[in-house]
Amino acid sequence: MTSDIIKASRNTDNAPKSALSTQTVAFSHYNNISAQLPIDPKTGNMVAGGVKEQTEQCLKNIKAIVESIDHVMDDVVKMTIFVKDISDLAAINEVYKTFFQSYLPTRTTVAVAALPMQGALLQIEALISNGEGTTPQAACPLIKNARNTENAPQCAISTQTVAFSHYNNLSAQLPVDPKTGKMVTGGVKEQTEQCLNNMKAILESIDHVMNDVVKTTIFLKNIADIDVVNEVFAKFFPSYVPTRTTISASALPMDALIAIDTVVAHGDGTAPQLPEDSRLLIIEASNTENAPKMDYSHTVAFSHYNNVSGQLPVDPKTNAMVAGGIKEQVTQCLNNIKAIIESVDHVMDDIVKVNIQVKNIEDMDALNEVYTTFFKGDLPARTVVAVSAIPMNALVQLDAVVSNCEGTPPQA
Repeated sequence: MTSDIIKASRNTDNAPKSALSTQTVAFSHYNNISAQLPIDPKTGNMVAGGVKEQTEQCLKNIKAIVESIDHVMDDVVKMTIFVKDISDLAAINEVYKTFFQSYLPTRTTVAVAALPMQGALLQIEALISNGEGTTPQAACPLIKNARNTENAPQCAISTQTVAFSHYNNLSAQLPVDPKTGKMVTGGVKEQTEQCLNNMKAILESIDHVMNDVVKTTIFLKNIADIDVVNEVFAKFFPSYVPTRTTISASALPMDALIAIDTVVAHGDGTAPQLPEDSRLLIIEASNTENAPKMDYSHTVAFSHYNNVSGQLPVDPKTNAMVAGGIKEQVTQCLNNIKAIIESVDHVMDDIVKVNIQVKNIEDMDALNEVYTTFFKGDLPARTVVAVSAIPMNALVQLDAVVSNCEGTPPQA
């Protein structure tokens, strides 16, 4: 751990506050914003109305947070929308588009089993570009690169890839053939292959390769399909395997069986940064014996961030599920994350964002009781959803994004 670059954790009275998370956590050239529910910050209550009113309130809350740190909505790089009912998407999109003036960021949309507040129809999280960096970095007028290619499916409500500084964030790819605009025929194997081919086409269109991928998040209609998905993934990542989280989706756009969300290393940076020699700005994939063994990397560092794979409540000594209920499982997940972070010379308070999936939303109070004990300083930004299933029939899964002050070579 180093204190050369300082993490900036901030809240505003103009958006709902939480005792369990910080509204926005900035580190280096990105801000990570906690998922926003349709809560009126003046009353602390759910906004009245249906999905349109709720969408507007979620986005107003994000806008208030963004403006409180001297940014604008067009600085958003990526949005992730969690909905209760996938059929609400048309109404959501109608409101969504009105919040952006120049372009639409990358986007992932997924239906989940439940959200943290009863009556909520959706929640939205955001990732924001942060050109000024965090202390002691000097402000730099970095340019955001939003790009599309005809070799992957195009969408009227999102951009395929948005690069800022040393990262690219891709919109979640569905199993759509870009030539026809229709879903590919076949089952989960064919759909997974099409998603990955779409990712590959986007990366190649911006002079990148699959080995530049840092993190994948796989959304599956049927969690039992994971073995087939892993089989296809192995063909696209035969040697280096990025970090990964697999999440159960109640539904996906176009009734797809799978969608894949991707974070990509961008060694060339964005103007006016000088391109780094990709042989020197290194992706650092790490594993530790103190966390459960996986078919993918525990953590992948690139530039000023580490991305940690989804952790299940597995005891690394036995590689079996820990005994007990939700408290014991949350403790084990967080101990696994802690072990991974400490293995790369970091601490839990270096985390900038945590993503949590629970089987039962009623377990949140017990989960939170354990969760807060793992942090000494400001709590990270956070997103929580309930899902119908978790790998190994676990009750909880967590992943994390961690600040990486030292950067990766040749940065100092």
